[in-house]
Amino acid sequence: MRLTDRDVVITGGAGLIGTHLAETLVPDNRVVVADDLSKGSAEYVPDDAELVRADVTDRDDVADVITPDVDVVFHLAAYTDTNHDRPRQLFEENAAMTYNVLERMDEVGVSNLAFTSSSTVYGEAPRPTPEDYAPLEPISVYGAAKLADEALLSTYAHSHGMTVWCFRFANIVGPHQRGNVIPDFVEKLVADPDTLEILGDGRQEKSYLHVEECVDAIRHVVEHADDDLNVYNLGTRTTTSVTRIADIVAERMGLDPVYEFTGGDRGWTGDVPKMRLSVEKLSALGWDPDLSSDEAVRRATDQLVAEIAGGDAGADA
Repeated sequence: MRLTDRDVVITGGAGLIGTHLAETLVPDNRVVVADDLSKGSAEYVPDDAELVRADVTDRDDVADVITPDVDVVFHLAAYTDTNHDRPRQLFEENAAMTYNVLERMDEVGVSNLAFTSSSTVYGEAPRPTPEDYAPLEPISVYGAAKLADEALLSTYAHSHGMTVWCFRFANIVGPHQRGNVIPDFVEKLVADPDTLEILGDGRQEKSYLHVEECVDAIRHVVEHADDDLNVYNLGTRTTTSVTRIADIVAERMGLDPVYEFTGGDRGWTGDVPKMRLSVEKLSALGWDPDLSSDEAVRRATDQLVAEIAGGDAGADA
């Protein structure tokens, strides 16, 4: 599906991925960003996109933004905290958002949906993990919620004539991000340059993909994959440990803090300590990341230091 001269809706479009996606789409498409702004920021939504304040758990709000003239919906709205303090709400409202979007699309004849899932659907799987790995056994409520969403997507793709693109993400990093490991470290070091608390033992090791490359990969898959249900991992072939992220952040801020580890082999209940996705299917479709996991972390660190600390990071990346 060519993403040119299309009517596009992005739910959760004021968040990290949504704002960057909207920025790439507005030059050639008509873009509506639907977001309740509970976590996203209107400041980063492109001026040429129409911002509609909408709660995707509300069927009436969904009906207002998904109209018969829409060509494609990018459904990004979700509770994204793997360590959410109200897990039942996370599960029920994520499922409600996805069901509301699919039901409304079916009702008005909109047949193209791109969905942001997560590597957490795999649980603690062998690495690198391919898209056809089974059984899928998530260990967090967030992973369970994303897997339930995927089951709904499969139903609508196979029984309601929709084309669905489903993206299982590695860890996505970049500017405007808060509440994740890199901005958390930057904020902690701004508050106390001498010590840095690290959750777990620091040996957790995952794949990190910069948001600009993530958006480029999403667009590539939507434009080149045309099965009823298209499931793709998005990530890098390399990984970065939590301690290595701390080293990069400290280096880029010109600091040498003492690390204080909370202990244990994971940061929280449900944390998958080791993750690396197979991206061979994505590569076969013609897309590969330019940045390694370390390079993605370094670029995101520089951008977040500038945002949070108000200054430039260290040497050139």
